[in-house]
Amino acid sequence: MGGELLAPAAAAPEDVVLRWEGEEVVAVRLPGLGDDSLDRIVEGLERVHGPLAALDRRTKQDLVRQLEARGAFTVRHGVETVAAALGVSRFTVYNYLRHVNEQRAKER
Repeated sequence: MGGELLAPAAAAPEDVVLRWEGEEVVAVRLPGLGDDSLDRIVEGLERVHGPLAALDRRTKQDLVRQLEARGAFTVRHGVETVAAALGVSRFTVYNYLRHVNEQRAKER
């Protein structure tokens, strides 16, 4: 898969922390996306959440945060793909990304 292993203390919210007998032992950071992977991730989100356009604003912001952490917006037309799936404009996705970055800066 090409993931990266990290100490649990270095894990970001989007990383997967593995536990053994109740103790955190390692974190796994998944690699960035390929062009076709974004469509599959969006389809997976729709299976979990139902129609993404019907979600509330806070949930959409959280999904944008998760997608940004996985590299969704480094893919060509990533913003457009996500905007269409969420039923919002590209401008709204950029606002959600700005919100994500502001929250991240507050956490530091």
